[in-house]
Amino acid sequence: MREIGISELRHIARGAAILGTGGGGDPYIGRLVAEQAMREYGPVLAAELHEVPDDALVAGIGMIGSPSVMIEKLPAGEEAVTAFLTLQREIGRPITHVLPIEVGGMNSLAPLPVAASLGLPVLDADCMGRAFPMVQMVVCTLEGVLAKPLSVADEKGNSIVVDVSDNHWAERLARSAAVGMGCTALMCSFPMSGKQAREITIPGTLTLASRLGRRVEEARRDHVDPCEAVAAFLGGEVLFAGKVVDVMRASEPGFAKGEAWLEGVAAHDGAVCRLAFQNEHLVAIRDGEVVASVPDLICVLDAEGEPVPAERLRYGQRVVVVGAPCHPRWRTPEGLALVGPSAFGYSHEYAPLGTP
Repeated sequence: MREIGISELRHIARGAAILGTGGGGDPYIGRLVAEQAMREYGPVLAAELHEVPDDALVAGIGMIGSPSVMIEKLPAGEEAVTAFLTLQREIGRPITHVLPIEVGGMNSLAPLPVAASLGLPVLDADCMGRAFPMVQMVVCTLEGVLAKPLSVADEKGNSIVVDVSDNHWAERLARSAAVGMGCTALMCSFPMSGKQAREITIPGTLTLASRLGRRVEEARRDHVDPCEAVAAFLGGEVLFAGKVVDVMRASEPGFAKGEAWLEGVAAHDGAVCRLAFQNEHLVAIRDGEVVASVPDLICVLDAEGEPVPAERLRYGQRVVVVGAPCHPRWRTPEGLALVGPSAFGYSHEYAPLGTP
């Protein structure tokens, strides 16, 4: 196992926010909560999947709700621990490892306060390889692992346990609980054995986020275009460079939905790009043509290579849109049925980007 210290958090937060495709919660808020816990309790140990015993009990942790709300409704810092302890009581035996449910700005860091305060290792893995807006949109669903039981906790100390028949019901019931708690909450779920975690989850994503975040700093230091460096690191491409000229957003129950319009600059002068998002960016349309779509990654960066969360897109910002291939498991027929364009109501066919 390797140690994650406070100095690495900025790299993980930046890289995870890029991989999170605009969603997964605000990386700065997630970093502050993790820093506070690690200053109080010390660094966290990260375990690779091969280091997890077969009989370990693993649980995933992440935020559920609208990232836009969290800009004003800041977490207290104990929500993840409350959700974890609630789930552990329900299961009736100790949970030995935690992992991020998704790679996202805040969600990659969400297990760290639990790991630090309770002295548990966090797995260097996750259940998406990116961020998606709904509970069922995980590789666990593809393998028949249920979000059962599932706990949701808020900043006031309230918590609830949900028992479900499938992961689509987990989304409906957990989302309803989060809306009742003020449209954001922390969730702990997908309990699985160490053997299941090795077979199901996507390995190495905390390390990947850290390396990606560090690569942005290296590119700036070496006077290399950081956005091009991100695209190269992810095996993707720069899809568009432009200025935000309009943003339409609405906070629907438990989601931040909307669209942003960009006018091209430099090599894209005269072109127009439209981004559609539901917590995460789902589709990029350039001059009327779909150039990237879920489940591939659509990452929005500023000129310095810093990720711009969907909820922080504003008129006048200069941004670069990078497209990158998703994990191969999402490109299977089962994966596309769960997280492809049709899962979000789009009629276009999925055309894969680059080489995964």
